[in-house]
Amino acid sequence: MAKILIAPVSTGLSADAAAKAFAAALNAQVFQAVDSTTEVLLAQGKSDDWFDALVGKVAALNADNLVIEGITPDADKLFLAGKNVELALSLDAGVVLALKSDNTDAAAIAQQLNLTKQLYTNSPGLLEGFIIDGAAAALGAQVAEQTGLTFFGSSDKLQDVSALAKREAKRLSPAQFRYNLIDFARKADMRIVLPEGAEPRTVAAAAICHEEVEAVAKERGISLPDSLEIIDPATLVEQYVEPMCELRKSKGLTPEDARKQLQDTVVLGTMMMAQNDVDGLVSGAVHTTANTIRPALQLIKTAPGASLVSSVFFMLLPNQVLAFGDCAVNPNPTPEQLADIAIQSADSAKAFGIDPKVAMISYSTINSGSGPDVDAVIEATKLANEKRPDLAIEGPLQYDAATVPSIGQSKAPGSAVAGQATVLVFPDLNTGNCTYKAVQRSANVLSVGPLLQGLRKPVNDLSRGALIEDIVFTIALTAVQAKQMQG
Repeated sequence: MAKILIAPVSTGLSADAAAKAFAAALNAQVFQAVDSTTEVLLAQGKSDDWFDALVGKVAALNADNLVIEGITPDADKLFLAGKNVELALSLDAGVVLALKSDNTDAAAIAQQLNLTKQLYTNSPGLLEGFIIDGAAAALGAQVAEQTGLTFFGSSDKLQDVSALAKREAKRLSPAQFRYNLIDFARKADMRIVLPEGAEPRTVAAAAICHEEVEAVAKERGISLPDSLEIIDPATLVEQYVEPMCELRKSKGLTPEDARKQLQDTVVLGTMMMAQNDVDGLVSGAVHTTANTIRPALQLIKTAPGASLVSSVFFMLLPNQVLAFGDCAVNPNPTPEQLADIAIQSADSAKAFGIDPKVAMISYSTINSGSGPDVDAVIEATKLANEKRPDLAIEGPLQYDAATVPSIGQSKAPGSAVAGQATVLVFPDLNTGNCTYKAVQRSANVLSVGPLLQGLRKPVNDLSRGALIEDIVFTIALTAVQAKQMQG
């Protein structure tokens, strides 16, 4: 579906008329982004709720093409017009700037558009062109030369806009990712165990996901939905002693030792999953990564064909969602392991709607640097491409060369990945963990994960600094994983 946002840059323009004109030319539906709830949500600082709701409404339309009526500048509500950029990003829509003027000074019109263009500087590829209503429409060609933008005519006399109908999706937005994730998780209808029942953030997240623990919920004043199931761990231990001894018989596990280990709620939750009593597990708010993963490796084992367990974070950046791996599990992966991490991360990204373009990150781009660390990334890239020639995997690439189009073009011209990477694979845990946390905290973005890859059943680890919304989305990820693993 091609989506075009009409973004007015002047008062007096009929955004409705412009949207209808483009809709007629593109055989598209018109969608009004602003409704009675918009200002209320924005005033409450709930932009994400608005964007998520809009993504859901657009999905429900099931339109072949869509023209979105953007927000017209209003002197009393200047903050609203500034939301057109975020609106376009959230819906992955190309932007057509629209103004109305009778000014016969082409330079002045061009300056107005060039000033507006600055709002889109950090979102390359978003602007598609402009229209002018009023007498200034006669200056369109001159303005196009001075702005570098395509001139599409005026609302009452559009020029050829057929190229807009061919516009393809360029990025998965955070709003689209969140909507897809919750929608997929709801439809999956999986049973997820949360062994950290006394941890307040987990309880709050569980309440949102209809899983909570009664004692902490009452203490925190959290209302309990009728659909929840609360389990006292002490009542379950005995039924898992024998199955656990069977799974660990090669290690000589005794019933007495099994009972002791099952006092750990993570071990107990893992056994519940091993016996198919639950579909997935989320832990880590108060447990270390090792304490979360170790029982899974002992009792669940790796998936067929998987050589290791790794992780990936989904980073919900303002412009799009990127996948970062491995930022939680493997300290110093060998080239062979790094290749497998790249493949696992690409497959995870694809499973959640991201077109995987994999950059193997290093302090060197192509041959700009040398040394053992660079050689390891070169070897890993080679191995990954040999194993999965169907994937776009390139390296070594520096972070900026991987993610910034202009730098990617300069440092790696002709690359299918440089400047447009959606999956970034870091050379070691030190680099990956520091990078994801620096991006998450400094840019104030939501990171979803870590999603563990390579296990036979989904077990997912939380950062001990996880926010409630981090836990909610990790539970949703786990539900989707569980459904996918069932085929």
